[in-house]
Amino acid sequence: MTEVQATYPDQLSNKEVNLTEAAIAKMGELISEADDELAAIRVYVSGGGCGGMQYGLTFTEGASDTDSILEAEGFRLVVDPVALNYLQGCTIDFANQGANASFVFKDVFQAVGGSGACSACGASGG
Repeated sequence: MTEVQATYPDQLSNKEVNLTEAAIAKMGELISEADDELAAIRVYVSGGGCGGMQYGLTFTEGASDTDSILEAEGFRLVVDPVALNYLQGCTIDFANQGANASFVFKDVFQAVGGSGACSACGASGG
């Protein structure tokens, strides 16, 4: 039996992960204010279950050998292969609505063929 290994790009394009202008501006601002040893912003995916996966961003000192990298204005965005499986085709935006400023992950469920809702428990109204 032969083992099949998935390959992931070293460099990301907008096809894999798209950043809006607002997200690029905010990420650039945040990385410029971070400690000097923090060289990039990492996208992470965690959780699962009825509410779906949780998506977030954190600072990182650099990329690992298996990470894919998106070079942007003033910063690098790094994504590990597991997270990339859930992010394929997503858009990351930054929404600033008064006190509720946050990064928003759009179209993340396209990659895994889901809707982001689970009707089994009734929480989604289904």
